[in-house]
Amino acid sequence: MQQLSQDLKSGRFKQVYLLYGEEAYLRLQYRDRLKEALLGGDDSMNFGRFEGKDVEVGQIIDQAETLPFFADRRVILVENSGLFKKASDQLAEYVKEIPATTYLIFAETEVDRRGKLFKAVRDVGRAVEFPVQDEATLKKWILVRFRKEGKQISAAALDHFLQKTGTDMENICREMEKLFCYTLGKDAVTEADMDAVCTRQVSSQIFDMVEAVAGHRRQQALKLYYDLLSLKEPPMRILFLIGRQFHLLLQVKELKKKGYRDREIGEKTGLKEFLVRKYASQAARFSAGELKESLTLCVEADEAIKTGAMSDRLSVELLLIRCSGETTAKS
Repeated sequence: MQQLSQDLKSGRFKQVYLLYGEEAYLRLQYRDRLKEALLGGDDSMNFGRFEGKDVEVGQIIDQAETLPFFADRRVILVENSGLFKKASDQLAEYVKEIPATTYLIFAETEVDRRGKLFKAVRDVGRAVEFPVQDEATLKKWILVRFRKEGKQISAAALDHFLQKTGTDMENICREMEKLFCYTLGKDAVTEADMDAVCTRQVSSQIFDMVEAVAGHRRQQALKLYYDLLSLKEPPMRILFLIGRQFHLLLQVKELKKKGYRDREIGEKTGLKEFLVRKYASQAARFSAGELKESLTLCVEADEAIKTGAMSDRLSVELLLIRCSGETTAKS
């Protein structure tokens, strides 16, 4: 990203760019900035766009061979094509001899770095990855946005905000806009403000559901389940997330027992460090035996659905009832 930013700043561009990675917010922002810088404005006559898995390499090459009309550059954007996940030998060879007036921008979520096309773009152009940002980077970015709005936020409130929004920058951006509108005229943004207007992510609701299970609050756990169903969340997805939650809790509990620090646990489990602390607190409410038993119940629920022994909705409901009851399993 630093090299790409330098290209944008200096105005000296590569002829081929690949922008890829899971962080769509950053990837799309840089895509638009790069397109605008290369075209020098809204030049639709010298801009071509291809999108989707049905993109034909021949069509891309034909347009790339076309000279720009009363301009220095022709810019072609290829998005979500999947070309970097399959054999694209023809395009891989072509980018090595692309006309001097043509500039190609590829924007993809996933790529195969071993592929010929990826290697060709890396060698002659610039391949820029946009991964999910780490906790420290996200917090710095959020704090900058808050300062621009003249808002204050405490460290605890910032953690609370990230727990509600998750780490997707586009979602964070939307939730910040809602917060800024809601707290118009206020200097500080509080956790209560967030609870009032921020949309809770499904993962956050699953966390609360498991918290209710830990406290044997069966009715609350079922209410959260019915809330998710009313939001059109499929029972099988809910079951997957419940199982994932118990698995993460067991991992965190065992790693804590072995003396690993939060940062190390985060690296091993894929959790952000601020979430490790939250998961460790929840894991402490279960014994290792209870977590293993709950995982077994998740497997049984999945099997009952797939064999047709029980409907998906009823199977997950029964799982929550069984998990939230008294258990004799111990660590």
